[in-house]
Amino acid sequence: MSEHAHSFDVIVIGAGIAGAGIAAEIGAGSRVVLLEQEAQPGYHTTGRSAAVFAESYGGPLVRILSRGSRPFFDQPPAGFTDTPLLLPRGFLFIAREDQHEALEDLADAPDLRGGSLRLTPDQACERLPVLRREYLTAALLDHGASDIEVHALHQGYLAQLRRNGGRLRCQSGVARIERSGQGWRVHSQAGVFEAPLLVNAAGAWADQVGALAGVAGIGLQPLRRTAALVDVPGHAGQEHWPLTIDIDEEFYFKPDAGRLLLSRGDETPSEPCDAQPDELDLAVAVDNIERATTLDIRRMHSRWAGLRSFVADRSPVAGFAPDAPGFFWLAGQGGYGIQTAPALSRFAAACLLGRDVPAELADLGLEAAALSPARLQPAGH
Repeated sequence: MSEHAHSFDVIVIGAGIAGAGIAAEIGAGSRVVLLEQEAQPGYHTTGRSAAVFAESYGGPLVRILSRGSRPFFDQPPAGFTDTPLLLPRGFLFIAREDQHEALEDLADAPDLRGGSLRLTPDQACERLPVLRREYLTAALLDHGASDIEVHALHQGYLAQLRRNGGRLRCQSGVARIERSGQGWRVHSQAGVFEAPLLVNAAGAWADQVGALAGVAGIGLQPLRRTAALVDVPGHAGQEHWPLTIDIDEEFYFKPDAGRLLLSRGDETPSEPCDAQPDELDLAVAVDNIERATTLDIRRMHSRWAGLRSFVADRSPVAGFAPDAPGFFWLAGQGGYGIQTAPALSRFAAACLLGRDVPAELADLGLEAAALSPARLQPAGH
């Protein structure tokens, strides 16, 4: 006798920012269940983000999604949250002499010219007094960059899902997925769920979820990144410093709750897991930052690691699997999942429901094929 299945229109696996966003954007016209393997949503990558919005950060497709997300961040829908989602921060790219060309290439990107400002080394040191003047050759300031209130954004989507009549089921790790008639049957710790549409928003575990469903993988590679909060007392105005990042992302740091958040910007291949910080990566981060600044970093307050998952071209994946009707991929956001969430969630929900690319995103040049998992298929398939 088959186990009783709870029937829905859409099953979404993974309640991080990707799953929460698409589940909320699907709307009240569909019965949606959001399954999360952990006891709380956002435990892994979503809860370990550097929480920065910068239209200058990431590749061209990521930057399109970020620009498309800006209106939502600036003015979220009524009732979404009582908390401002963006707080001004600024984003300062710095370059040594051997990195000057890389900074110039970024500064010359057509979509950055209006929102960024080239700085001389002296101007950069005025903006961030702890920089070593002799270290710098050039700098670029994205003055529109901001901190993101990640918790408010994530909870806003989960609340919207509930208002739409959707369900969130935590501690619902998926054990088995099978085809069921014209749809999908998902066996989880919270029971069996059935729906014609299945969204795989499982983050670092997305290829594993695809394998459970018998769907060809997308070549997802989780990469570990370690970060820490450190004490750097004695710097007046520290709270107003921009996020400062080496143009090759050899390190970055930004003020956070009276301390400094820092990272080496490491990308260490990893299996999907509860990522743990690496002490060597933190030591290298501190050394790199101390060479570029006058900071003397002696005490780490806390440390953690997260997984940033990419496919080969380092652009997100959002679209139906070519080999499995009704199976929808939403994965590979890398380190840009929070800052692109509003646009990517809206785009993905439209594609899932058979609608056109939202006009405001199409106007920015976003095309469904650029995100489709079909682009990752070997030639001839």
